[in-house]
Amino acid sequence: MRIKLDRTLCDGFGICAKHAPDYFSLDDWGYACLEGNGEVPEQDRDAVMRALLDCPVHAIIEIPAPKGAAPAADAAATTARS
Repeated sequence: MRIKLDRTLCDGFGICAKHAPDYFSLDDWGYACLEGNGEVPEQDRDAVMRALLDCPVHAIIEIPAPKGAAPAADAAATTARS
């Protein structure tokens, strides 16, 4: 899963930082900042999706995987078997 944060939409509710503090922090004014490059491993997907779905202004956006691309978990399993 890959996400991005549109800071121009953020109104500083802080819900994202509450649900997924490893991926979202709040700046000095209380607005969200994305931590890292937006790549979310499978084990953190639920917390990040909760933040995405609970954002009242929809500032968190899931970036769809390119067509034909294997999901990250499947790609890792295939690589491990090779």
